[in-house]
Amino acid sequence: MSEVLSIVLGGGKGTRLFPLTQARAKPAVPFGGKYRLVDIPISNCINANLRQIYVLTQFNSASLNLHLAQTYTFDTFSNGFVEILAAEQTFEHTSWFEGTADAIRKNFIHFRTQNPDYYLILSGDQLYRMDLRNFLQTHKDSEAAITIACTTVSREDASQLGILKVNKSGTINEFFEKPGPDKDIHDFKVPSEIKKSKNGKEEYLASMGIYVFNAAAMEECLSNELTDFGKEIIPQSINKLKVNAHIFNGYWEDIGTIKSFYEANLELTSLKPRFDFYNEAMPIYTHMRSLPPSKMNFSNMNQSIASEGCIITNASITNSIVGIRTIIESGASLNGAICMGADYYETEQQKRLNAENHIPNVGVGKGSIIKDAIIDKNVSIGEGCRIGIDNLARTDGNYGHYYIVDGIIVIPKNTVLYPDTII
Repeated sequence: MSEVLSIVLGGGKGTRLFPLTQARAKPAVPFGGKYRLVDIPISNCINANLRQIYVLTQFNSASLNLHLAQTYTFDTFSNGFVEILAAEQTFEHTSWFEGTADAIRKNFIHFRTQNPDYYLILSGDQLYRMDLRNFLQTHKDSEAAITIACTTVSREDASQLGILKVNKSGTINEFFEKPGPDKDIHDFKVPSEIKKSKNGKEEYLASMGIYVFNAAAMEECLSNELTDFGKEIIPQSINKLKVNAHIFNGYWEDIGTIKSFYEANLELTSLKPRFDFYNEAMPIYTHMRSLPPSKMNFSNMNQSIASEGCIITNASITNSIVGIRTIIESGASLNGAICMGADYYETEQQKRLNAENHIPNVGVGKGSIIKDAIIDKNVSIGEGCRIGIDNLARTDGNYGHYYIVDGIIVIPKNTVLYPDTII
């Protein structure tokens, strides 16, 4: 599959996922206890034997760089690579990426050296498992210039997505970006001949933001000043090139907001989650940390996930995700919480210094209660803290040592919450 060059779009500042993107690029946001968002598209590529992968980003790329370097190393005989291309100044371009299409255009100098026949464009903030070989085969068989991966959605969900109008053969004739709830889009309903709805209520085709371009078509589509694929390039291309739809009938979720991120994480703890990390045929890869197994001391865990390297003592954990290296002390309680864990274990010397300076250790202190909250990495929560359980007003905003976004409490990375803090 060396004819295909895969490109993961890392997004801009990631404002919809702030404050989780305060100190890291959006693709580097931890997910599911031990993964990063970028692991999803890269794993889909690897499972399809697509191993020439670029990740485009321009904000806070240090942690993303480190994760990719530690995780994705191919042997010298495969010609495979996973490389970050951050925004850079050249004699031709001196500005930042101004959109998804602009990011591709400004990196053609790097892409052309690979001499690909096809460009596969992927998003860095979606949760799905797709056989990309089928997607590419659909594109080749249709003899289209561009193929767009689509999923069926309800009218309600269609309001905030790019909706496609297709004919019986799957050719896209029209594109409507975010029609809103009131616009009449009845004629955009999927023809019965190709309809593959999952529950009967999903009558419209939404773009997943995943594309295959013939190399020549990509060059043609970007020989202008347009900056965005969804809003500009795709609608314009439909009028002059053959653009086909590839209907994907599996689980797909855009996790670009705090609310969708929170819900997608906790959905993993259900008895039968729609996204299955336990699929051995198509695994999701991430950094192999060689951490010890997690240890549970007299604790009660119900419908929860505990990642490697955790020590949980006499705690009650329900419908929660406990990330790597999380230390939870006696009497603590978590319900609907996402703890991203820690990047390190504190040494005994560090703990002594913490005690001398009255600073709680990294982790969840004795007797602390956390409900409906996201706890970012390396957070120190002291004894007796109460987060999200006292029915305090949840007005979105920045409250200094924590944020409320979409009604969800978010404790930023490296925050210290002193004993008996109430949020």
